[in-house]
Amino acid sequence: MNIFGIVILCTLAGTFVLKLVADIMNLKAAGEVLPEEFKDVYDQEAYGKSQNYLRHTTRFSLVTAAFDLLVLLLFWFAGGFNYLDMILRDFGFSSLVTGILFIGVLLLLQGVVSLPFDVYRTFVLEEKFGFNKTSPFTFMTDQVKAVLLGLLLGTPVLAAVLWFFENTGSFAWVWAWAGVALFGLLLQYVAPTLIMPLFNKFTPLEEGELKSAIMDYARSVDFPLSGIYVIDGSKRSSKANAFFTGFGKRKRIALFDTLVENHTNTELVAVLAHEIGHYKKKHIIIAMWLGVVNMGVVFLLLSLFMNNRALFDAFFMNEVSIYASLLFFSLLYSPVEFVLSVCLQSLSRRHEFQADHYAVRTYSGGASLVEALKKLSRKNLANLTPHPLYVFLNYSHPPVLQRIERIRDAAASGTAAQDFEHRPT
Repeated sequence: MNIFGIVILCTLAGTFVLKLVADIMNLKAAGEVLPEEFKDVYDQEAYGKSQNYLRHTTRFSLVTAAFDLLVLLLFWFAGGFNYLDMILRDFGFSSLVTGILFIGVLLLLQGVVSLPFDVYRTFVLEEKFGFNKTSPFTFMTDQVKAVLLGLLLGTPVLAAVLWFFENTGSFAWVWAWAGVALFGLLLQYVAPTLIMPLFNKFTPLEEGELKSAIMDYARSVDFPLSGIYVIDGSKRSSKANAFFTGFGKRKRIALFDTLVENHTNTELVAVLAHEIGHYKKKHIIIAMWLGVVNMGVVFLLLSLFMNNRALFDAFFMNEVSIYASLLFFSLLYSPVEFVLSVCLQSLSRRHEFQADHYAVRTYSGGASLVEALKKLSRKNLANLTPHPLYVFLNYSHPPVLQRIERIRDAAASGTAAQDFEHRPT
């Protein structure tokens, strides 16, 4: 075991322990007393159910994480990476084809290992708490579609990256970065109309009071809105959500049918005001460019560790290769990736506050958004009192109680957006 192996092993173990500590502290932070703010939408029975859901999902995530770590370590120290590489090399394919097969087989094995956990999560855990609406047929077709889509989209991207690093010399990382970034932007552009409908049905919102209210609000904030859709989320789960996706003429605002069924028109417009706030504050563009820059850094660092003999020795590999370098570097990079994810989630939480404030300033003073958040919390059995460490490590959105407090403060005091948006998260 050399220094690379030690670093990767310590990172895997350290990350698991840190998340374990955060999970334990999060469970302990779950208070028995329902917060006063939610007494108009919760009763003690519903609150107890949300805490029970938290305990079950936490235990499940810990078991899943421990199992995944154990499988990885067993495969690693049993020489599985080298064994698979030697088998594929014996077929005599080109390095490009061998690389695609190497990565593909590992992803397939990972999918097979995780499938029982996915089945349990969907048909046992989510079923137990009344969330699951997925039929076995829908579940199976989703799995098949995901695999086929991964093959259709992932194979050419992987092939291009391998080809660049094999044939374009010291600036291969630049070509790989540019190619993958352009493909990612194209995918975001076409996903709303070509990919998402493969999994869900998008139905244009019918004419009526809700659509009129949404269009009136959109005009009031000078937001050209051409696509408002209801997504059939109820065929998989009773949980509710809304999201904004795409850009240019292909941008869409989608409301889950479960959201439409359980909220008033003013609450739904408030939710849309929040989503439009993300667009107005350029959060989507910021996230996109941060992703592009991060990708460039990853490819640059990857080029420095390409075909590093010591890194391959850490995984007991006989032969060095570009395709295995991609995999081993991803494990070596994991501590940096973990820190970056924490930073990006902190930025995301700040963006959520900013989008909330936009809704406060532009629609109903925030009252309708508060009611929508409270109903969503009950509907989704949200944890109302998460531990700060758990939030810091895992939350892309601020805790709902913190969001409500900020909304009420901003609505009551009329404070400037800067004061609202830049308080510590």
